Amino acid sequence: MLPASAQTPDWRKVGGASVDLRLAAPAGGPVDQVWFSADGSALYARTHSGRTFRTTDFENWSEDTSNPAAPEPVPATAARLPETRVRIIGTPGNREYALGRNVFRSEDGGRSWTNLTAYRSEVVIGPGQRSLAVSPLDPDQTQVVVGNDWGVWRSMDGGLSWSGLNGSLPNLAVRRILSTPAGLTGTRIQADGMGILELPPGGSVWTAARGPVSDREAELKRQFSEMIGVEVSAVAASDRVTYAGTADGRIFVSPDGGRTFTSSKQSGAGRVERIFSDPANPDMALATLSGKAPHVWRTVNGGAFWDSIDGNLPDVSVRGVTAERSSNAVYVATDRGVFWARVDLQLASVVAPNWTNLSDSLLAAPATDVLLDPAGVQLYAAFDGYGVYAMAAPHRARDPRIVNAGDFSLRPAAPGSLLIVSGARINGARGENLDYPVLAVNGAESQIQVPFEATGPSVSLALNMAGATLSRNLAVQPVSPSVLVSRDGLPMLFDADSGLAVDARTPARSNGRLQIWMTGLGRVRPDWPTGMPAPVDKPPAVVAPVRVMLDRQPLQVTSATLLGGYVGFYLVEVQLPPVVNLGTSDLVVIADGQESNHVPLVIEP
Repeated sequence: MLPASAQTPDWRKVGGASVDLRLAAPAGGPVDQVWFSADGSALYARTHSGRTFRTTDFENWSEDTSNPAAPEPVPATAARLPETRVRIIGTPGNREYALGRNVFRSEDGGRSWTNLTAYRSEVVIGPGQRSLAVSPLDPDQTQVVVGNDWGVWRSMDGGLSWSGLNGSLPNLAVRRILSTPAGLTGTRIQADGMGILELPPGGSVWTAARGPVSDREAELKRQFSEMIGVEVSAVAASDRVTYAGTADGRIFVSPDGGRTFTSSKQSGAGRVERIFSDPANPDMALATLSGKAPHVWRTVNGGAFWDSIDGNLPDVSVRGVTAERSSNAVYVATDRGVFWARVDLQLASVVAPNWTNLSDSLLAAPATDVLLDPAGVQLYAAFDGYGVYAMAAPHRARDPRIVNAGDFSLRPAAPGSLLIVSGARINGARGENLDYPVLAVNGAESQIQVPFEATGPSVSLALNMAGATLSRNLAVQPVSPSVLVSRDGLPMLFDADSGLAVDARTPARSNGRLQIWMTGLGRVRPDWPTGMPAPVDKPPAVVAPVRVMLDRQPLQVTSATLLGGYVGFYLVEVQLPPVVNLGTSDLVVIADGQESNHVPLVIEP
């Protein structure tokens, strides 16, 4: 085992805190009250969670913990109501407002009303108006701010048009991280009142998840609640062992995939918030609870025995848990942030874990969920109101893992391809008498290139670092194509004529030429030295036959070569047909019968 290296958590933001719901601007979570300071220099918003935020530039928000008092409402009456169930809001001037499904304004004591937010049958800022404030600096009352079920909205023309102030307001109540970026889909989450949301690859605003979405966990909770006769609040299901945790703190186990249950653990300390079980060995499971300690329970024998692994965790509710059994790494989301520890996940142990706080330097906010990506190299965490963040999983420092540098997967390597050693700063790599040049070292990651002369099916690779050598078995095959993508799943696709990156903002055009940046396409002709940038003029061509499919239809491949000026990068250029499906399509590259990762391509006429 390698010595642990000191590491400062380096979190990156995954998307923002707003959601595209096809309103006047991206929306946020519910806001109960908005008001201006007495001098009009600041705007306050009190969210439904009870927190108060302040802005002076109407763009950036900061939490105000001084518990500022909102002004008393101005008494108001109206001759008539514009719709049922509205609340009349008075102002120092001669105008009155009514809040209901829409926002209304009257200038004659309520005898007539103007609807400020309706467009046909829709509400442009979303329904459910809760609060309204008029700037004291504006005697004509043209600057109006509304708080509603969908965030904070501002009008500078008396309600004729609206903009959102939700982009940086920490008010997105993420409860679950459902999946990390993979193929055509981005990060998926479950948010209170908004259902399942998705962050488009490379995007910053969340959207409703595309395509049919099934909440399997919610379905199982309902099913098992009826079977057990008590509210099931957490489940972890497999073909063999299924766990069900209840709102009153009990855990039930099914040895037959959920057909029958027996009581396994009676805690009674609080609600079972989440259960994690190892898909490869479901006899190992972890359960987290709110309420009183203990908050984290472990079983390694299918629920026959549970023991607490709280160790030095603070005595607060634990909302989420994820783990990697092979590395004995456990991560939990608590009301004090994100913690991790090494815990024996093979056998029960009396050794108390030593938990480390990973988020104390990031946010002073409760964490609601944690999830490792499929390769186990990136940790994702949700924080109440603030959305999702990600970082390199710190357990890799003692158990480095080699992943594909193109799509961060565990796919086999290929001659000439790029790899990332996650969790280690290496200064050399060698396998089967061949050097694997180290191209870059960044933080706790190192990038290496597979020699063009490498052969498989397996290579014993020695990774050299300060004071230690680590051995890893590396699967190698002639080709293992992958389209290069960002950490958030945005593929590296370019318009061949303009050189611009292709994404939702600058889509590809029908009948245009598309460049695809890749790695893993194997040998080239003529041979090229490992570790050396490819020539810009006449770069070596890929030996393997290359096909590209768009929505399962073949595209014309005009060239497949090394990418000039780069090491280990390949460039595949295709011609798009004059008639294509508009919108987002499925692009995949096939080299010698091996498929790459599927990536989204946005096309316009």
